[in-house]
Amino acid sequence: MMSARQILPSSRPVISPSLLSSDFARLAEEISAVEEGGADLLHVDVMDGHFVPNLTIGLPVIRAINKYASKPLDVHLMITNAEQYLQEYKDAGADILTVHQEACTHLHRTLTAIRDLGMAAGVSINPATPVSTLSEIIRECDLVLVMSVNPGFGGQSFIEHTHSKLRELRSLIAESGSSAVIEVDGGVTKDNAAAIVDSGADVLVSGSAIFGADNYRDYINAMKGVQ
Repeated sequence: MMSARQILPSSRPVISPSLLSSDFARLAEEISAVEEGGADLLHVDVMDGHFVPNLTIGLPVIRAINKYASKPLDVHLMITNAEQYLQEYKDAGADILTVHQEACTHLHRTLTAIRDLGMAAGVSINPATPVSTLSEIIRECDLVLVMSVNPGFGGQSFIEHTHSKLRELRSLIAESGSSAVIEVDGGVTKDNAAAIVDSGADVLVSGSAIFGADNYRDYINAMKGVQ
C-alpha cells in the first residue's frame, strides 16, 4: 500500500495544478508545461453532474493524462457510488484517490479498498462539513482534502473560514496520531498560498490561477515562496 507521504516530495508546499483549468485541446503540452514548471502532482477533478452540478473528466481522459504524465495523478472523485469504480481508477493511473465524506456511505470500507489496491486514500469535505465528521476515520486517511469553495466549478473565491478548519484539522491529526497530509482546493493563488500553508496545509491545488498565468514556472515558484 502507498501512503500520500511516500508519494509527495518532502518540501512543502506541494503544488497540484488542477488540469480542469488547462487547455484540453493541448492537454499533453499543458501537462508537460506544468511539470517542467515545478508541479509536484497533477490534480484531476472527476464530477458526475449528480453529487456536484457539473460533468468533467472521465476514465478515458484519465488514461490519456496518465500516458503523458510523469508526476503522480491526484484524482478527486466528486461522484456518488465511487466505491463501484475503484479498480477502474487504479487501472487508469490514479496514485492518490480521494472520495467525498458526504457521498460515501461506507467510508471506512471504501478507504480500506483504495489502500488495498495500492493507492493513497483521500477523503474530502465540503465547506459546510465540520472537521469533526472525520474523527472516527482520520487514522485511515492518507490525505484529507479541504474544499475551500463549493465544489462543481473552477474560478471561485477562497472561503476565509477555511483557515480555522485547517487549524482544527491539524490538531485532530496530531491528537489522533494520524499520518494524513492536508490538501486545500478552491481559490488558491500565489497571494494567499503562504497564509493557507501557515494554517496547516501541505498540498495546494490551483487551477485557473496557474493555467491563467503567463509563465507557469514563475507562478508555481511564487506559490512555493521561491524567489
